[in-house]
Amino acid sequence: MSGHESVDFAELGAPASWRTVDIVSDLHLQEGEPATLDAWHGYLQTTPADALFILGDLFEVWVGDDAAEADGFEHRAAQWLRDAARRMPVHFLHGNRDFLVGQSLADATGVHLIADPTVLAFQGRRWLLSHGDLLCLADTDYLAFRAQVRTPGWQQAFLARPLAERRALAREIRTQSEARKADPRNPWADVDDAAAAQWLRAARADTLIHGHTHRPADHDLGDGLSRIVLSDWDAAAHPPRAQLLCLSAAGAQRVDLR
Repeated sequence: MSGHESVDFAELGAPASWRTVDIVSDLHLQEGEPATLDAWHGYLQTTPADALFILGDLFEVWVGDDAAEADGFEHRAAQWLRDAARRMPVHFLHGNRDFLVGQSLADATGVHLIADPTVLAFQGRRWLLSHGDLLCLADTDYLAFRAQVRTPGWQQAFLARPLAERRALAREIRTQSEARKADPRNPWADVDDAAAAQWLRAARADTLIHGHTHRPADHDLGDGLSRIVLSDWDAAAHPPRAQLLCLSAAGAQRVDLR
């Protein structure tokens, strides 16, 4: 895959009433990270934003919407999303860790699922939103795995397994992923700037906003194009990371919550 071939650009027009939009990604929420869970819950209760966009990897892993029906952090996290969605529109775009978030969870929480990528028309500008993994063209092994697990057949077979078995398989996949990232022979692939620029031109947008790489930065792609990389969250780190991107009439501004 390269550039914008075979890529559909969904469009979402913000209503005139929206003044500020918050964007986050890569919180990797999990039971064993209570500080980040608390930071997320606190943010949802206090944000003055008119809308929230979550660009993937909200969860460290999501093994199916039925996980939210059992006792545990998934149930609490779903309840927090439901409370937030009653106060403002909440939009969710799948990441590589939570691509199994489905319509059942969306219906239960009031969260809107959006396609990757999506153009957000807001305050007279067109912002291109993506998780970012599709543009890591050098990570060919991952892209092959992604293509496999995004097929309806693979997902139906996985979701048909018992919940406990799915959790165990997810732990095994995470362990393999962490080992691969730690191997110096497999450097972490970054977003391909040429492909990002091609996406932007095809979408008639000037700024790509994405996560996935955990390398927050602003990149000038030339010809008036740019990409903004969101920060991951880890409220227990030193210093803690809990950052969002706020869009307004003034443009894009990073906001640290810790």
